[in-house]
Amino acid sequence: QVQLVESGGGLVQPGGSLRLSCATSRSIFSFYVMGWYRQAPGQQRELVASISSSGSTDYADSVKGRFTISRVNDKSAVYLDLNSLKPEDTAVYYCYATRWGRVDYWGQGTQVTVSS
Repeated sequence: QVQLVESGGGLVQPGGSLRLSCATSRSIFSFYVMGWYRQAPGQQRELVASISSSGSTDYADSVKGRFTISRVNDKSAVYLDLNSLKPEDTAVYYCYATRWGRVDYWGQGTQVTVSS
């Protein structure tokens, strides 16, 4: 049973923008910390951004000031706005949900490619 459903991603030129979406059930959305990891070819999975059920956010240093994570309660969805994209942002982005520190759920992953 799919718990996290991702959408968005694609090909964009450097300096461009994209929006990723992650929809889930009300029970997960209400109680879990959610966010995104990303994984580039040949590299380890990297935590990009997270948002708690109360709306507290955290970002990797590499994306601070460029990416924004948000949540919409009536849609049980979390969004990641990617702005001022760089080629090094190219990766598969995975939505996740955790309640006690260990990741409990993963999205299916969505490809973000930044290239001219």
